[in-house]
Amino acid sequence: MKILIREGSAAKDFDALIGLLDSHPDACMFCCDDQHPDDLALGHINKLVKRALDRGHDPFKVFRAASLNPVEHYGLDVGLLQAGDDADFVVVDDLDTLAVLKTYTKGQVVAEDGEPRIPRIPTAALNRFEATAKSPADFRVEPRGRRIKVIVARDGLLATDKAHVVPTVAKDNLISDPGRDILKIAVVNRYEDAAPAVAFVQGFGLKRGALASSVAHDSHNIVAVGDSDEDLARAVNAVIRARGGLAAAHGDALQILPLPIAGLMADADGYEVAESYAWLNRMAGELGSRLTAPYMTLSFMALLVIPKLKLSDKGLFDAEGFAFTNLFDA
Repeated sequence: MKILIREGSAAKDFDALIGLLDSHPDACMFCCDDQHPDDLALGHINKLVKRALDRGHDPFKVFRAASLNPVEHYGLDVGLLQAGDDADFVVVDDLDTLAVLKTYTKGQVVAEDGEPRIPRIPTAALNRFEATAKSPADFRVEPRGRRIKVIVARDGLLATDKAHVVPTVAKDNLISDPGRDILKIAVVNRYEDAAPAVAFVQGFGLKRGALASSVAHDSHNIVAVGDSDEDLARAVNAVIRARGGLAAAHGDALQILPLPIAGLMADADGYEVAESYAWLNRMAGELGSRLTAPYMTLSFMALLVIPKLKLSDKGLFDAEGFAFTNLFDA
């Protein structure tokens, strides 16, 4: 068994786990899973290495967690600077800043000074996107009880809590209530044309507008959160038109970062993608979100196996009881 000292854009476990490196150096590995492009542009495993060294941890234990342990644990075809191994290594400026100058694979320079040194090979983008445009009416929820279950998202955590609240109703439709930080959340099946599953969530803090994403673990349907049915439809439809991506919408204002490869990956320059993503994050903040990584948090609202309450294209799911559950309490 290995311990992943993980620091992503939403879930950050470095501080809680780094102490294990001293007592279990052979069992620890660094991980930057679920890190968005603007964070990746600033660094990844190298940042965790520097952070550990700055805290005074043994350099040999730190570098072991960053290199030797994952290679041995996963059986990677990577040289370990032993006789007969391929020359796979990085060159850094010094052990204080750890800026990567060159990267070698099988003895060849594949990156230097932040630029790739390998040719780009054009390929056709694989994607399956069958969803069609949605209307605001598709996100209506008729009142069927006095109270509803609400997903409670928490900044920096993948797990959610559950609240039971009296909903706000207008024109026979349960609506978002930004004043109480209760927003509609929807999951739209991308693999077939189907009606959205709609529920409610707290914790995103949007005062206006909507966010949508086709990065929605693990099925990667479209997940969206917003203050109105109209803006939910705008954000979701922007993702559908792009056949995958991240979107923010408020009235006539619309921003989209296309993800044409399986609805999950971009095919543009990484630093350009990072800039576009940072712009989306800023727009989410301007719309009122107080989350550190709103799109990353949004992507986990559809991950059913992590408690307590999540939403799939089939409806609300109670991970503790491991069963679908009704939106209404009574």
